[in-house]
Amino acid sequence: MLMPKRIKYRKQMRGRMKGRATRGTEINFGVYGLQALEPGWISARQIEAARRAMVRAMRRRGKVWIRIFPDKPITKRAAESRMGKGKGNVEFWAAVVKPGRIMFEVGGGVSDEFAKEALRLASYKLSIKTKIVSREVTGEEI
Repeated sequence: MLMPKRIKYRKQMRGRMKGRATRGTEINFGVYGLQALEPGWISARQIEAARRAMVRAMRRRGKVWIRIFPDKPITKRAAESRMGKGKGNVEFWAAVVKPGRIMFEVGGGVSDEFAKEALRLASYKLSIKTKIVSREVTGEEI
C-alpha cells in the first residue's frame, strides 16, 4: 500500500477541507479521469482497491495513473480508553481530496468502453461521490 517513506512529524491535526481543489483539476496523462465531487479523506486501502479494480477491468491493457498520494497520518484512540494520555496511534494513511480533483486517469491504447467501465468500478471503491471526465480533444495527439 501507498505511504510516505519518511515524514517530518509522526502525527498531524485533522485540518479543514473547505473550498475547491486548485491543483490537479485537469487531465494531464490519460484520456479519461475520475474527478471528486465532494471533499473527503481517501485511505491508502481505498486507493489500492480502486487501482486493482481498474487494472482487472482493463484486462492489463492500457495504463493507469494515480494522481493522489496518502500522506496524512490518521490516528485513533484505543476503544474504551479514558481521556488524556495523549494522541492515539497512527491507524492508516489518507489523501486529502477536495472537489474538482482528478484522482485517477486511464489511457494508453485501451478502448473507450473499457476505460469508462474501469473508472466506474473504481468509483465504487471510494467513499466520496465522483464523476468520469474526458480530456477535451482539440486536434492534439493523444
